[in-house]
Amino acid sequence: MAVIQKGAISFGLVYIPVSLFTATQDSDIAFNQLHKADKSRIRYKKVCAHCGKEVGPKDIVRGFEYAKDRYVVVTDEEIERIKTEKDRTITIESFVSLDEISPVYYDKSYHVVPQKGGGKAWELLRRAMMETQRAALGKTVFGNSEKLLVLIPREDGMLLQTLLFQDDVKELPVDYERPAVSEEELGMADKLIRGMEGPFAPEKYKDEFQEKLKALIADKIAGKEIVEAREERPGVIIDLMEALKASVKSVGEKKPAKKAVRKRPEKPRKEA
Repeated sequence: MAVIQKGAISFGLVYIPVSLFTATQDSDIAFNQLHKADKSRIRYKKVCAHCGKEVGPKDIVRGFEYAKDRYVVVTDEEIERIKTEKDRTITIESFVSLDEISPVYYDKSYHVVPQKGGGKAWELLRRAMMETQRAALGKTVFGNSEKLLVLIPREDGMLLQTLLFQDDVKELPVDYERPAVSEEELGMADKLIRGMEGPFAPEKYKDEFQEKLKALIADKIAGKEIVEAREERPGVIIDLMEALKASVKSVGEKKPAKKAVRKRPEKPRKEA
């Protein structure tokens, strides 16, 4: 796995050299765009708006439009030149509880690994955050943009999660009605939730629709006819309380009964 970025974590006077690796990947099936008439690949070309010629990566530079059709060119070297050591460092601003951060702010995930010479300080930081149940809120510069981030300690390492800034998060688009609910309905909903609770086990969950897509592709290659998938839809239940009761009953039937745990007899203590 390639290193995405090398830098350092800084908090107080402590400086820890680290490397960042991507923590996620896209496993979805990729489709190409084809010409409907002859099934040939659709290619996209980058063409100069002035001369009409096709241009390659070496002929393209980054430009900022400061007025209509007026640009200033900014190179990667110039962007790197204005970065300070602080910009290249993951600077911890404060330590927070993770439940204070709304999930809407989460963006991308990275694994954080200490570089040679930074292992002890990194492990001290990880252990201290684990024991205090705190995450580290900080900032750094990725490429040509500053990122808000949170460092999350784990038993097997540490994650860096980039966060969106407040300006990037949209408000609730519309208000919605909040009808009153009875204590009986709330109690039944609570019972249903407790009946369905369990530990988070990501290995249990698979992308079932990707499996259907793979089967569809295999059938198409084999020349088989694609048959529309059908399944029974539950009837519309008007009575909310009846729907909750039926759901609780269904969950109770599916959940395996807990086995009784036998206590071992205590060993007799030896007399001194």
